[in-house]
Amino acid sequence: MKHIDFYLDFVSPYAWLALEQMPQALEGLSYHLHFKPVLLGALLKQHANPGPAGIEPKRDWTYRHVRWLGHSTGVGLQMPTQHPFAPLPLLRLALATSHDGRINRHVARELLRHVWQGGLDPLDPVRLQALRDGLRLQHEPESEQVKAWLRANTDEAQQRGVFGVPSWWVDGQVFWGLDALPMLRAYLQGDAWFDSAEGQAPEVRNGLKS
Repeated sequence: MKHIDFYLDFVSPYAWLALEQMPQALEGLSYHLHFKPVLLGALLKQHANPGPAGIEPKRDWTYRHVRWLGHSTGVGLQMPTQHPFAPLPLLRLALATSHDGRINRHVARELLRHVWQGGLDPLDPVRLQALRDGLRLQHEPESEQVKAWLRANTDEAQQRGVFGVPSWWVDGQVFWGLDALPMLRAYLQGDAWFDSAEGQAPEVRNGLKS
């Protein structure tokens, strides 16, 4: 059985779409999934990447694209009243349910639904309190333990070469983005392509991938 680390941040619409599509995309395969919240902003900052929301035309396209994906897949996605937003309260709230820096699928889904269903303000205090009341907290969200787990998850992701979310890490390989799910499935099925020259990390010549 393969062990997969799934890195996510609730600010990402693609994380919501990926979470909902994973069961079907990986149906019939044997794997164990660890859900690890990370701070996307830190991953982007490491590579001086402003992210889709930092480039106006790309931001407009991304918002349109994710709404289309929500519609076309039947998952459903409504943009919150503010985006991007500071996800720290949600990341810490999720990790407050943890025993070891990981969360379960139920918690991940509740937090992502909170943001991406209904088109509301994800940081509205009343909504945040209702969300908190529905979770089984093991720690205070502002505790040093919770903050340490978030730092550790983010540091681990950076060290493993994760540069965005959603990302899956398995056997030392990173699979990034919603559209990587078919590739991840192929890897878990033992596709021989991954052992071929084409399946290895690309060489770089004159600044271009060969």
